[in-house]
Amino acid sequence: MVDFLYNYIVMEQIGYAHSTPNLNAVFAALADPTRRAILSRLADGQASVGEIAAPFEMSQPAVSRHLKVLEHAGLIERDIDEQRRPARLKAQNMTIAVDWLNEFKAFWGTSFDQLDNVLNTMKQTLMKETDHE
Repeated sequence: MVDFLYNYIVMEQIGYAHSTPNLNAVFAALADPTRRAILSRLADGQASVGEIAAPFEMSQPAVSRHLKVLEHAGLIERDIDEQRRPARLKAQNMTIAVDWLNEFKAFWGTSFDQLDNVLNTMKQTLMKETDHE
C-alpha cells in the first residue's frame, strides 16, 4: 500500500496521474494480437461476431470476450441490429494512445539526432588521427 501511495505521489508530481484513465485499458486491449487483428478487420467496416470469428480458430463466445475488452477500452462500439450486434471502430480512444506515443516519438527523434552527432564527431576524430599517422 505504501508503494502504491508513493508511486501515485510521483505520478502526481510529473503530471501523469491526471492523464486519461482509459489509456491503460487501451494499451491492455492492444497488447493481444487477436484483438489487434479484430481491429484490423473492423477497419474494413462493421462486422458481426460470426463474421469476425470466421478467420480465427476460436469460438464465437471467445471472440465476444475479445470484443468486450475492446468495447471496455472504447476502441469499438456495438449496435443492436435485429439479432446481430455488429461492431465498428471508435477512433477517439485510439487517438489518445497515438498522442501519448507521439510524445515519445519526439523524444526518440531528438535522441537519435544527438547520437548521430556523437557518432559523426567520433568518425571525424578517428579519420583525423588516421591521417596524421
